Amino acid sequence: MKKRYQLLSLLLSFLFLLTACDGGRTYNAEDFDIEIILSTVDGNENGIDDYSDFVIGARKDAANHPTYDGRYWAEGYPPDDIGVCADVIWRAFKEAGYDLRQMIDQDIALRLEDYYGVDTPDSAIDFRRVRNLHVFFKAYGESLTLDPDVIAEWQPGDIVVFGRDQHIGIVSDLRNRKGHPYIIHNGGQEKREEDYFARTKLEIVGHYRFDASKLDPDMLIQWED
Repeated sequence: MKKRYQLLSLLLSFLFLLTACDGGRTYNAEDFDIEIILSTVDGNENGIDDYSDFVIGARKDAANHPTYDGRYWAEGYPPDDIGVCADVIWRAFKEAGYDLRQMIDQDIALRLEDYYGVDTPDSAIDFRRVRNLHVFFKAYGESLTLDPDVIAEWQPGDIVVFGRDQHIGIVSDLRNRKGHPYIIHNGGQEKREEDYFARTKLEIVGHYRFDASKLDPDMLIQWED
């Protein structure tokens, strides 16, 4: 009995060491023989496809580590050191050359009845509401799996919505040891690019890929500094 207990203890210790050694490691698509999907569009003509630019823009916001603050700004855009989860999205789109604020304003003007949370349009805040972003991407993004275990379908630059339109983020090009993607998001947490699927209790309710080549050109509004 004592021998069996010792063997079990050794086995548990070994498994713990394996987990501990793997704890600081991240993986990427190549580790799982997953082909990375690149956008056929380079909206800002910088030599980088849209999906990669979305990740770069979201990662810049994460590195900037804006204080989580959802207050209303009359001018619309909060300062660079302030932000919420929705701000990660328009900043990611800005990196790719798109003015998501104007695109959503334009869509609300065309389809107000579809934006269930908007009674009176307000350009200063509508683009910073997760529920409005969800309506927009549901209409103009490719709808994809909600199952994290279908790992090949989760691609860098995808948009993912959680809960009852409670949270939103951008899919990273990093993955955990199971192949689940990291999420770049702002919930006020210390680490803004993280293995969020492993810790969130929120249900995944939306997963979209924004392919500008499938949209009417009139829907695409370029960012102007």
